[in-house]
Amino acid sequence: MNPLRLGTRGSQLALWQANHVAALLRPLIVPQEVELVIIDTIGDQVLDRPLSAMGGFGVFTKAIQEALLDGRADIAVHSLKDLPTFPVAGLMLGGVPARGPTGDAFVSAKHKRFEDLPQGAVIGTSSLRRRAMLLHQRPDLKIVDLRGNVETRLRKLTDQNLDAIVLAEAGLVRLGLGSRITHLLDNSWMMPAVGQGAIGLECREDDHETRDVLESLTHRPTMTSVLAERAMLYALGGGCLVPIGGIVTLEQSEITLKAGVYSQDGVRRITESLRGPMDKPLNVGAELAARLLSAGAREMLL
Repeated sequence: MNPLRLGTRGSQLALWQANHVAALLRPLIVPQEVELVIIDTIGDQVLDRPLSAMGGFGVFTKAIQEALLDGRADIAVHSLKDLPTFPVAGLMLGGVPARGPTGDAFVSAKHKRFEDLPQGAVIGTSSLRRRAMLLHQRPDLKIVDLRGNVETRLRKLTDQNLDAIVLAEAGLVRLGLGSRITHLLDNSWMMPAVGQGAIGLECREDDHETRDVLESLTHRPTMTSVLAERAMLYALGGGCLVPIGGIVTLEQSEITLKAGVYSQDGVRRITESLRGPMDKPLNVGAELAARLLSAGAREMLL
């Protein structure tokens, strides 16, 4: 029996995620084996340019999707926040395991809290979303581009004598680096990226056997949440090039989605919130996007 092949990037975090998925899959496909197929993406190859200068869309996912389409892999394992919302013909989001932490972590060797930063402090991040939200909160900050994997960015914190860096809480926790978190930023102003903390599993639409396996490992509350978030992002037409964040809460039979759209310089912010039925996450996301556009977000998305 051929192994079930998982396409993944080769970073330590990507490998953690792929191995986590493999562990979830093995009891479901015995006696079939699981094999990792490591794929180098353009986002891994080009480290001297900001992600926004590379087009933003699919820099960490396109190569893995191509491996899925040409049969080198059966499942693509993505950090869901990196996966564009625009569909690829022949592929589908087949499964989402239980979500990890969704927060953004403030990491500093000099200051105990974000509020302790002095005027003009230098913060490192590769995310336009984090840059805009940091500047909206503190226009005096100097934001520098910080590329590389988690370990590289932690090293640059010291090597470049930065006041702080901001990283995803999930990545640090998954790599056993939670102790490096100085504190978690308040998500009322540092809204997580769409899909942050979630792992997205893509498969071919016509691979019904794999689709059934991924459906059986899917965590329904996580899938509900990310479907609403991604529907909102899709309707806005946004991605890595637009600072957009969102927060989902699930309570009984209802889903509440709060989202914000920021100008790249952080000066403007538009936020809206919407509650709707939990079994209609796509409708909730699309309606919230319409409200954001009506409130003025359209001008920031041009």
